[in-house]
Amino acid sequence: MKTTPSMEDYIEQIYILINKKGYARVSDIAENLSVLPSSVTKMVQKLDEDEYLNYEKYRGLSLTTKGEKLGHRLVYRHDLLEEFLEIIGVKPDNIYNDVEGIEHHLSWDAIDRIGDLVQYFKNEPKRIEELRNVSGEKS
Repeated sequence: MKTTPSMEDYIEQIYILINKKGYARVSDIAENLSVLPSSVTKMVQKLDEDEYLNYEKYRGLSLTTKGEKLGHRLVYRHDLLEEFLEIIGVKPDNIYNDVEGIEHHLSWDAIDRIGDLVQYFKNEPKRIEELRNVSGEKS
């Protein structure tokens, strides 16, 4: 089943909340995504139908194995892109918004290749220094 960027944002946020607090409430999700609780309820119902989570009205929600796997992968993607942008010298103030702008537009193949590149730089920290020298020369 194909997910939308909006579905991914919700699953990612639910995954983060459950791992941080042990639970995810509609109000917490709404606050963190800056949306109305009614919007969260609609999306949570959709995610329940699509078997990404189990939702019982007034009782809470939990991720299914399918939702847990996707949530983990979405958080990995977000963290990886932040790390990549940091390595290539993007200003810290821009990183979060840049990641939010690009994360849904890259294939998983592209994410995996970026992961390879990040690992390449981390294996030899001198490479990061060399990259920063190159970008500094172009400024």
